[in-house]
Amino acid sequence: MPIELASVAELAEAYAARHPQEILAFAIQEYSPHLAVSFSGAEDVVLIDMAVKLCREGPLARESFRVFSLDTGRLHAETYRFLDKVREHYEIPIEVFFPQPEAVEKLVREKGLFSFYRDGHQECCGIRKVEPLKRALRTLDAWVTGQRRDQSPWTRAEVPVIQTDPTFSSSDRELIKFNPLANWTSQQVWEYIRENDVPYNPLHERGYVSIGCEPCTRPVVPGQHEREGRWWWEDVNKKECGLHSGNGK
Repeated sequence: MPIELASVAELAEAYAARHPQEILAFAIQEYSPHLAVSFSGAEDVVLIDMAVKLCREGPLARESFRVFSLDTGRLHAETYRFLDKVREHYEIPIEVFFPQPEAVEKLVREKGLFSFYRDGHQECCGIRKVEPLKRALRTLDAWVTGQRRDQSPWTRAEVPVIQTDPTFSSSDRELIKFNPLANWTSQQVWEYIRENDVPYNPLHERGYVSIGCEPCTRPVVPGQHEREGRWWWEDVNKKECGLHSGNGK
């Protein structure tokens, strides 16, 4: 049975110091099959690796989990190839959600392909990311993200490991959001990747720490925070695309 919503804050506190795989195991036990891992094509691949091990080698061998990804139509070629590599490596399906073509066509027709440099990224992200995510979450009771507190001191510093989704819950529907990596650092994630031979996006080797759409992502130099490589023309307090906009509230 799903957890009682009144206990979400208590559960977040109880699991705050647990290993991400323990948090993920709890999420799968409570919500499978109405739970999915959100995969961006970046270092959050560790969540897939952990989930596969739980369900194929560990105590959740009879459980199942789903993975979905958002194809904005503007991803790097390396990210597209990496999505296929992950699908083949783990022998799992990845549900891909695309933006509504009519909305993309209208935006491009009226404002061109790079209006975000002038108007800000929220409109484009709303069409290419937020709306597809809403469709992805429509059949779920809970979802898993790769958010970490160290990813952004401006918008993610207080992300809990378990929460009622502040963005996509509504008055008649509570959606639970699991952030198993919230308390891990980038270093811990990469130690896991190397120790477990987890495949990763080759863009990481070229200075891309945070990976998003090609026009809105660039490598960072030593000393720069990873989030500075995203939407670099905008204020640091606005570096969320809308998928986790509740972080700033």
